[in-house]
Amino acid sequence: MSVSVRSILEVKGRDVVTIGPNMTLAEAARVLEENKIGAVVVVGMEGRIVGIFTERDVVRAIARSAGEALTKPVSSVMTSNVHRCNEQTTVNELMEMMSSHRFRHVPVEEQGRLCGIVSIGDVVKSRIREVELEAEQIKAYIAG
Repeated sequence: MSVSVRSILEVKGRDVVTIGPNMTLAEAARVLEENKIGAVVVVGMEGRIVGIFTERDVVRAIARSAGEALTKPVSSVMTSNVHRCNEQTTVNELMEMMSSHRFRHVPVEEQGRLCGIVSIGDVVKSRIREVELEAEQIKAYIAG
């Protein structure tokens, strides 16, 4: 049985750093650095997800526009087609989504509301815990 996103959030917490779409790239990069994270969820009216802004977006924007990119709004460089999951999504489903679409952060949404974010690191930690538990159960079964 695969672990769900809910169990990951119960371990890591449900806090999500968010920013508004009008924040500049420089301000958003500062938020990433201050929080030591690789992505922030961009929210609009009523706290609805309108995008995700990642370290990759920073690099891409600077590569295209150099220094002037830093004054642009996040909305001009963020990923607006955000893939989401919910708390019932299994870790296996999440791994498939992350690897097939090549992204490292997935917001968690329940009934249209942001309730967490899961990174590839969270998924790896969860799988390691799951494999270790299975190994312990097999050892206990063999021992008797």
